[in-house]
Amino acid sequence: MEPDRDLLRRLLKGRNRRCTAARRAVLRGALSMPGHFEADDLLARMRRTGRRVSRGTVYRTLKLLVECGALRQVAFTDRHAHYERALGQPRHAHLICLSCGRVIEFSGASLERELGGACRAHRFRPLSRTVEVTGYCARCAGAGEVP
Repeated sequence: MEPDRDLLRRLLKGRNRRCTAARRAVLRGALSMPGHFEADDLLARMRRTGRRVSRGTVYRTLKLLVECGALRQVAFTDRHAHYERALGQPRHAHLICLSCGRVIEFSGASLERELGGACRAHRFRPLSRTVEVTGYCARCAGAGEVP
């Protein structure tokens, strides 16, 4: 059995969703995207490599892959969805420059402990989390591009 087919079947188990060739192609494409990407970036890349898949299939499958935990959805400052690989990746947060749009990833055990403690203290069961800090990167702040 193909590795992506097996992975997709495991992700979809119990969700009443079929493991179709189009979904496998979107999964394969999404997991091969570097860093953060938008649905249209993935669609364009798939079409450049000769893979015929509809825009609707890409959007629906990305949503499903987020629900399954294979991808994370992040919004950043332009407020439309960006995605990043979640499988096998450590949790991290984002520093987002409001001037140039640069995204800096960071992580830390203390951040994870603090978030976990807050959830326990409030008896809150988290399903996902996104931490984004907006401001200005050193380059933009140093260049006087900060309002």
